[in-house]
Amino acid sequence: MYSVMTTTRKHDSQIAPLLIKRNPENIDILLGDKGYDDQKIRRLARQHEVRPLIKHREFTSLHKAWNARLDADLYGQRSQSEAVNSTLKRKYGAFVRSRRWWKQFRELTIACFIHNVDRSL
Repeated sequence: MYSVMTTTRKHDSQIAPLLIKRNPENIDILLGDKGYDDQKIRRLARQHEVRPLIKHREFTSLHKAWNARLDADLYGQRSQSEAVNSTLKRKYGAFVRSRRWWKQFRELTIACFIHNVDRSL
């Protein structure tokens, strides 16, 4: 699982291209909710040989049909990363206290490290 940390709030559709471009050799499948439903993201993923598994926003019956054809077991894996993110926010807070970006990064890294140590005990 890869993630992107930003210093400001950004929409998922703005972060996805950065994630795809930064790690194309390490990503086989891009799992995303309807917030990632953008043809530019799908096209970029395919150009980098990444399979986009992203739900469509359902405006037409065709979108509903496409969503019904998604691999439900594979798409269900998304909930694991959501659960980890939720746990980290609950246990260590939903925001960082530092003002400088490198200290914010350090705060998040330490929280992840503590989470991994906690899980191993």
